[in-house]
Amino acid sequence: MNKTPELDTIKEQLTYCVLNAIRNESDPTDDRLKEIIADVISNTESIRLSLSEKRDMAKRVFNSLRRMDVIEPLMQDPTITEIMVNGPDKIFYERGGRLFKSDIKFKDEETLKTVISCFFANRNRPLNEANPISDLRLPDGSRANAVLAPIASQTTVTIRKFTGISHDIVTLIRQGFISEEAARFLSGCVRNKKTIFLSGGTGSGKTTFLNCLSSFIPKDERVVTIEDSAELNLQGIDNLVRMEARLPGPDGSGEVNIGMMIRASLRMRPDRIIVGEVRGSESADMMNALNTGHPGSMCTGHANSCFEMLERLTGMVMAGSNLPYDAVVTQLSMGIDIILHISRSREGRRYIDEICNVMPSEGHEYKLKTLYVNKGGNGLERICSDEELKNVMAYKA
Repeated sequence: MNKTPELDTIKEQLTYCVLNAIRNESDPTDDRLKEIIADVISNTESIRLSLSEKRDMAKRVFNSLRRMDVIEPLMQDPTITEIMVNGPDKIFYERGGRLFKSDIKFKDEETLKTVISCFFANRNRPLNEANPISDLRLPDGSRANAVLAPIASQTTVTIRKFTGISHDIVTLIRQGFISEEAARFLSGCVRNKKTIFLSGGTGSGKTTFLNCLSSFIPKDERVVTIEDSAELNLQGIDNLVRMEARLPGPDGSGEVNIGMMIRASLRMRPDRIIVGEVRGSESADMMNALNTGHPGSMCTGHANSCFEMLERLTGMVMAGSNLPYDAVVTQLSMGIDIILHISRSREGRRYIDEICNVMPSEGHEYKLKTLYVNKGGNGLERICSDEELKNVMAYKA
């Protein structure tokens, strides 16, 4: 016999009782709320549950009030990297680079909307009819986006989890993400202060690889990292400044964005600046940083190829400055030494697609020299001479 409908009814009854019990407590802590839930379950004589069922019910009630209700087990699963909720009965998750449909369901659309709205509101991010689209960064670095009807046909939630798993270069070589030769080349570029830009699509592994490359930075340098949400994990660098963006408060004030932090970093005497991602007008501040004595800096952005990344970056810089197109092309060509593109196959496999050297612009057009290319997803192949590779990797003072 399926007890799910009966358990759902019990959960609703207990949740109502718990809400009544905390009416006189302004903001009980998580531990205090768990105590109240346990007391309510113990003192509700009409509840006929075994000890294990009571423990499970206590978790369910707590998750509905303070967490993500029925999808909280997915949040707690370290093997799941992304969760997609397309309405109450269509919940998908990503594991190992592949998408799966979950059997988990919310009771109905109203329950889903209430849970998500309360979850965002508890973190000072309004999500309602007046603000139907909202973004949220969780304390562990995970990112959530929610859209309510009528903007979406049903309440939609997308959660990019920060798993905390870091990959070293040996692991990435073993997984086929990069070849051993290309890894040696890029590690040499980092040590020799070449400025590197990583491009790729959402979830392709840009931040993971940026984190990996940063491990080759000499330990005696002063490094400033700038991110939307703290995901980089630089080891062994004592002289490290970490800055993280801050979203505006409910009244719209208090925002600290990427551009503001890049400008602030220039007054911190950094040897290198590492920007987690540029996606807008802050690209102009990044370009200025790359051309004002900070070789060896690194950054990521969204694009479909190395060349398209440069073209897109040009548009973003122009949106944040008054510079003409020709000047932007010239400055970006001078500021970026290496650009590489990361792809993700339909099967979920991630790999570096191409590695290019950014040459001085000619006729106000970008000029790229392809060093490595992945033909058919079968591994990186070097297509330049030893001498050319040596010249590209030469130390940049």
